[in-house]
Amino acid sequence: MDIDAWVWWLVAAVGLGIPLVITAMPELGMLSVGAVAGAVTAGLGFGVVAQVVVFAAVSVALIAVVRPIAARHSAQRPQLATGVDALRGRQAVVLERVDGDGGRIKLAGEIWSARALDASRAFEPGEQVDVVEIDGATAVVM
Repeated sequence: MDIDAWVWWLVAAVGLGIPLVITAMPELGMLSVGAVAGAVTAGLGFGVVAQVVVFAAVSVALIAVVRPIAARHSAQRPQLATGVDALRGRQAVVLERVDGDGGRIKLAGEIWSARALDASRAFEPGEQVDVVEIDGATAVVM
């Protein structure tokens, strides 16, 4: 029984696709797409050299184009801050005197314990303060 070359290329594509799912390495997916391109080339009747050249060209092109785009997207921070990250930089109102030892503020509609970033500074009730960071359950303000 003689198996056509395009079948071997599809077997190679599946063989590269299985480790892609297991290891989550996108490069294997790009090689798998290259193997499918080799199968198409074989199905159109081109020779082995053309099949290998198409496989290599498609695989290298995908890796050269898609990898930098994927790296750029994975390095970007999310556009929407959530949780305590969303509270940094917000303004709050002092409810009880805030100094280096502590106090209370109203932040985002909730009452938070707070302390001053500069321990020598004190904020009186009614003053607006800026939240610099969240340290556990305490807002550090200035």
